[in-house]
Amino acid sequence: MRDPRLSGSTSPLVIAAHGSADPRFNDVVVSIAEQVRARRADLDVRVGYLDHGPPWIDEVVEADCVVVPLLLTSGFHVQADIPSRTASATIAAAVGPDPLLAVALEDRLHEARYDNTLPLVLAAAGSSDESARDDARVMGTHLAARLGVEVLTAYLSAGEPKLADVRAEAVSSYLLAPGAFHDLAVASGASVVSLPIGDHPVVAQLVLARYDEARQVPGRTAPA
Repeated sequence: MRDPRLSGSTSPLVIAAHGSADPRFNDVVVSIAEQVRARRADLDVRVGYLDHGPPWIDEVVEADCVVVPLLLTSGFHVQADIPSRTASATIAAAVGPDPLLAVALEDRLHEARYDNTLPLVLAAAGSSDESARDDARVMGTHLAARLGVEVLTAYLSAGEPKLADVRAEAVSSYLLAPGAFHDLAVASGASVVSLPIGDHPVVAQLVLARYDEARQVPGRTAPA
């Protein structure tokens, strides 16, 4: 049941996505937005990109909007980029890390025929921001708890250890959509490499959860 405090007029929900030159990224974002609309038909759901727009985040946000970062970690984009481009809108927490995402990661691993026996590496994009790298490691603990196996977190760009320096036998792709980072994961030579999370239903569920949480505390911005 929806929280009664959320009844009455609703604030538009803006899904803030990073964006990519790879059209498959946009396909994933569009699908997630459609799932959100299907779950909450009375809600004005918009999409805004931080890069590779349009639509640009700046163009779709108004003061009464709640912005949900469609990002798997909290780093520069959540802490600085989105606030600087969304005026007085309420900014929710990013969708990741979260134990629910471990459900999606497990499903993608099983689709790749992972049998819970090989040592597992969670491959995250990486960041120069320590908080973002910490978030990826937290997601690794969530996945380890769900699967009952040891999980090492490694990074595809900034951060140590790098996936390229780890002898990975199985890789869980902690990525939203296919693209250059997933290509690097595949190039690792691991015998099992899962697909990115993509438009798994838990993502839309988390977008709405973040939206509802933020509406309970008007004016909230993502934690520093």
